[in-house]
Amino acid sequence: MDNLTVKDYYQRYIIGCYGKEDFVFVKGKDVWLWDINGKKYLDFFPGWAVSGLGHCPKEVVNAVCKQAKKLMHVANNYYIDVQALCAKKLIEISFDGKVFFCNSGAEANEAAIKLCRLYGSKTGRYKIISMKNSFHGRTLATVTMTGQEKYSAPFVPLPEGFGYAEFNDISSLNSSIDDKTVAVIVEPIQGEGGINVADKQYLKHLREICNQKDLLLIFDEVQTGMGRTGHYFAFQHFDVEPDIMTLAKTLGGGFPVGAMIAKKEIADLMVPGTHASTFGGNPLACSAAIAVIETIQKKKLLENVSFLSLYLISELRKLQGKFPVIKEVRGIGFMVGMELKVPAAKFVARCRNNGLLLNCTHETVVRIMPPLGIKKSHLIKGLSIIKKSLVEEFGN
Repeated sequence: MDNLTVKDYYQRYIIGCYGKEDFVFVKGKDVWLWDINGKKYLDFFPGWAVSGLGHCPKEVVNAVCKQAKKLMHVANNYYIDVQALCAKKLIEISFDGKVFFCNSGAEANEAAIKLCRLYGSKTGRYKIISMKNSFHGRTLATVTMTGQEKYSAPFVPLPEGFGYAEFNDISSLNSSIDDKTVAVIVEPIQGEGGINVADKQYLKHLREICNQKDLLLIFDEVQTGMGRTGHYFAFQHFDVEPDIMTLAKTLGGGFPVGAMIAKKEIADLMVPGTHASTFGGNPLACSAAIAVIETIQKKKLLENVSFLSLYLISELRKLQGKFPVIKEVRGIGFMVGMELKVPAAKFVARCRNNGLLLNCTHETVVRIMPPLGIKKSHLIKGLSIIKKSLVEEFGN
């Protein structure tokens, strides 16, 4: 098909719930994407961080192809060998608990909501506090839990049982907790909210408050997890362990995989009949996730992120010193935000036209999240396009 045919089919046959850029990508390899016309792009935001190992990583492709020839799907009322192995590997790199597998970050957060309500059912507690500017998914419950009214307003009336506090503000959190509160959910680094990094003391106080008040602490690591920050999980930067953690995106290396990890005494509240996911943890998905974990380990990608992210952030801050339009550069690892003093959409479009794919979030923030295994030469190339685009858009 050509470009016009693809767009015509979209207009005629696909529900238009996504804003579309005028590109049709047909091939990906590592840090590169090719459009239908053969133009090549450097991708510093691969699929909202889903392709955390880059596009079509051979380890994941090989694992999925090998598994597909053996067994693609089997019901979850049978034991699945690769699911068991995948869960073991996840627990080994996270904390002592148990895993529920699903297909997306929103599903993982839905599972967490239900688990919290099971935990609070004996005491009549059900309310979950989330942070303003957070993002937790698009289902009715998770979009309500998301602390951005622009996502939930079209769908009123919304489910009950959610409250909101200011991010990085303990006093705001304390004032939001009442006798119906059972849990608090937080992103260690807010992604859709603009790459806002949690303060270490804030998370430590949050853990203490949850301990004192018998509240469950949930870390939404859908975007921060699986090596994005230079550790497997962002909580490992802060020395604060959650009771529940939700994962997706990079976990499948391009294949749809979600997971909720919960400490054992909490996880055991989920008994047969309380929750399920037809496709969750199927052999293909778990084979992909195992390949991701093993690739991160074998290729020492955590070390790569830790080392090269220092260079990336340093170079972006040098640009900040040269271009007054840049307000701030912030982030950890390969989860970086460059906030402009003006709306960033035109600048992101300029970078795209120059061959670099980035993301604009929260109106003024340029989100930069390259693959974990990126080489320094690719960073240099991407930074040169960012500089060129700054000059073209804003002048010297």
